[in-house]
Amino acid sequence: MGNAAELQTDYLELLNPAQRQAASYGSKLSGGSFAAGPLLVIAGAGTGKTMTLAHRVAHLIIQGVSPERILLLTFTRRAAIEMTRRVESIVRQAVCAGNGPQVSNGILPWSGTFHSVANRLLRRYAHNLGLDPGFSVLDRGDSADLMDVVRYEQGLSRKSRRFPKKATCLAIYSRCVNTQKPLLDSLNETFPWCADWEPELRKLFRHYVEQKQRIQALDYDDLLLYWSHLVADTELATEIGSWFDHVLVDEYQDTNLLQAEILQALKPEGHGMTIVGDDAQSIYSFRAADVENILSFSDQFIPAAKIVTLEQNYRSTQPLLDAANCVIAESDRQYKKNLFSDKPGGSKPRYVTVEDGDAEAEMVVEEILANREEGMQLKDQAVLFRSAHHSDRLELELVRRNIPYVKYGGLKFLEAGHVKDFLSILKWAENPRNQVAAFRVLKMLPGMGPSYAARCFDYLVENAFAFSTINEFNPPAATQSDWPLFCKLMTTLSSADPSAELWQSQMGETRRWYQPHLERLYDSLDTREADLEQLEQISGRYPTRERFLTELTLDPPAAAGDLSGTPHLDEDYLILSTVHSAKGQEWNSVFVLNFSDGNFPSEFATGKPEMIEEERRLLYVAMTRAKQSLSLIAPLRYHVTQQRRDGDKHVYGARSRFMTDSLMSRMDASFHGRREACANRLLPRTNKKLDVAGRLREMW
Repeated sequence: MGNAAELQTDYLELLNPAQRQAASYGSKLSGGSFAAGPLLVIAGAGTGKTMTLAHRVAHLIIQGVSPERILLLTFTRRAAIEMTRRVESIVRQAVCAGNGPQVSNGILPWSGTFHSVANRLLRRYAHNLGLDPGFSVLDRGDSADLMDVVRYEQGLSRKSRRFPKKATCLAIYSRCVNTQKPLLDSLNETFPWCADWEPELRKLFRHYVEQKQRIQALDYDDLLLYWSHLVADTELATEIGSWFDHVLVDEYQDTNLLQAEILQALKPEGHGMTIVGDDAQSIYSFRAADVENILSFSDQFIPAAKIVTLEQNYRSTQPLLDAANCVIAESDRQYKKNLFSDKPGGSKPRYVTVEDGDAEAEMVVEEILANREEGMQLKDQAVLFRSAHHSDRLELELVRRNIPYVKYGGLKFLEAGHVKDFLSILKWAENPRNQVAAFRVLKMLPGMGPSYAARCFDYLVENAFAFSTINEFNPPAATQSDWPLFCKLMTTLSSADPSAELWQSQMGETRRWYQPHLERLYDSLDTREADLEQLEQISGRYPTRERFLTELTLDPPAAAGDLSGTPHLDEDYLILSTVHSAKGQEWNSVFVLNFSDGNFPSEFATGKPEMIEEERRLLYVAMTRAKQSLSLIAPLRYHVTQQRRDGDKHVYGARSRFMTDSLMSRMDASFHGRREACANRLLPRTNKKLDVAGRLREMW
């Protein structure tokens, strides 16, 4: 490349030295290819991780690596889209400078989430795995429903003692799959109250797996599980690994054991492997994420992976970083780093003690309104908490003061009944063996109960899953008037080419058939019709029906259910969020509620050292969301629940074990109470002195 030095200045000039080192790691070989050994980028909070990774991918392309030979794995589809957009921008900038390859839209065909890439690979290797290439992907709700069907068939819903519900059963199954631990170990570690049911759960899971295989459906966990079995075969792993010269993974600290094993199988020597993450932000062990994946990554290879640490923070002021550095420095095992910032000024974070939960809510609201009066929008302020119920009293106070807010963590779009109905129609047409979708669709029809739905599905099985034959099925009397239109719809959808360029016309046909059933089954029609319109608009982004159904299942959009109150009617609103949901976000001012032992760290983590360390990392994540000001709020008293409305039973909160003397020295400590309100009215009016001490002595 003739102007390599000039070109590098053009597209890497925004990077600091550490970012530049990570982005440009590797060298050109004599044959013109670009090679690099394993690279581990430890990206501290706010250090420009996304920008660095985007420049890394762009650098590979500019150095001659074909985009088709780059595998970029992220944890959300939105992150993959944003990364692709940035890469395209950087490469185009380099092209304009006079050199570099031509670039077109869709520059990274193998960019996506672990699950979406798994879906594509499994369909290509379906024959090798004994799968039908048209298999369905079950979302969490469908998986739980199928688990419940099997649970009922096995007679586990009629036990004399309480058997775990479907959601708990699915959580246990998922944890076993993703941690690759025996069932009994998973029960003892995470679900001890279910340990007595180990034989029954083992039988349930075996039949659940068999049922999925019968209907040719894979759940989320199966996508990774099948992928791991695919690359466990050395020949197949070598073949798939040879497709990619470079494999890049974002947020590696959030990977589970299965994902780590898949990556190691693809690139056993580490050639072309780039891992980006931060062990200090590993906070998802409840989803089976394993911090050991990133802590042990470098030592997997000989020679060890190159480690580049990003420490320059572009988000927070130095006093805030000093406190966050102090918290994480106490961690037993970590990649050492010390975040620093060039941002001038900034005050120390505050440690505020308050009387109780009511005083905490009042204090937060007063501070938020004061910030607003000084020109800070509500959107630039966030209240974070360890558990969702910690914000209950604050929400009451916000409603009382007429302050709009958003609370993250409500129902998801695909969990809404009308959306599940609509998508089930398309899923059943896509895969006639999908019994979960079939039962949901059939039971939408008036008069069609579970018994008739089962008979209809069995009839379809007997007729080789040909929808054209269900016209001859005899439905119950209440269903007969709706039956001809239903049969026509399913025959049309199943016979249409799902890969046709204009497959989206099926969305309109399905909506027209579903409209009278929507009106019959649900209220709030305006909102629900708007959701279906959104679905129809979204479908235009996907080339095939299968891709639409799969991608939507793997990465659903959020719904209005995530909003508490009516912030969409205001130009501004406050952010409320659990710390887990706040990861990756930032605000000018951050308040952390209930910073006391038992809440931070959670009482459920206090018996396990590794869980205490994750709670420490959770606090670190909360603190590093703040750009200008941070307040850790600690109530002195917690009122006991289940007492009279005017009762005053309470317990005293203990100072969080994370609030060490070293951390306290980096914070401004203060008390916020109600005493100020009456301080000026109740002052003594005389200097008269009483010798109470002497009188007490004279008593004896």
